Amino acid sequence: MQNCYKILGVRPDATAAEIKRAYRQKAKLLHPDASQNAETTSEFRELVKAYEILSDAKQRSLFDESFFMSRSRDRYNRSTNSFDYREWLLKRTDEESRAKLIFFDLMHNREDDAVAEFKRMSMNHANFRLSKWFTRENFMDYGFILAEELVLRQEYYDAFILLEQIIRMEYSYAYFRLFFPEVMELTANILKNHLEGKIADELALDCWERALELGFGKNNDAKFLQKMSSAYKRMGDIATARICEEESLRLTNK
Repeated sequence: MQNCYKILGVRPDATAAEIKRAYRQKAKLLHPDASQNAETTSEFRELVKAYEILSDAKQRSLFDESFFMSRSRDRYNRSTNSFDYREWLLKRTDEESRAKLIFFDLMHNREDDAVAEFKRMSMNHANFRLSKWFTRENFMDYGFILAEELVLRQEYYDAFILLEQIIRMEYSYAYFRLFFPEVMELTANILKNHLEGKIADELALDCWERALELGFGKNNDAKFLQKMSSAYKRMGDIATARICEEESLRLTNK
């Protein structure tokens, strides 16, 4: 039996977020579209199979039982005198430490804590930006995972703001490449299905207006404009609603 953890290049105690990030990084190198080497193609198939096993909780549990029966997966059961990095971060109040706490929790099975701290920092600090404290690549990887966690908790506005930063970064210099459609799909889904009626019209309008600059294509842009028209009507701005509706029809009929 092949070691799925070795194939992905992660430790046996890797979190779901670490596994997802490792898969994306390796897939970018081994994907058949990026390499015509037959050996690389075979490695890519192994990578996909390993990811399928480790990204499914039940399959991973079965794999662990058969492959690591005698090993403990809890790497934190150490001496009580060992340095606790999370405890150290918790005691600090500066923005950098709180940003690092968010991603630390995200990568150590404390997703609820990561989301709660992100929400707290975003609400209490108007200029709080996670991207300020990490490398571009780390922010994009972990930021996307955080956005997925925000969506799971129906925090759609915060998820969009985070995804918008990632999309703009990708346009400035390609990093996600093969996985960028996944980023765009999640963002478009939020814009089309999870803003209207769930957040204030003013905030939703801000999201849809900014989305028109993100390259979703004329069909999606037409839908955003339709939603903007409806929001302006609810707000009593019939003139602007009509402008949005006309622009939507123009895009649809192109």
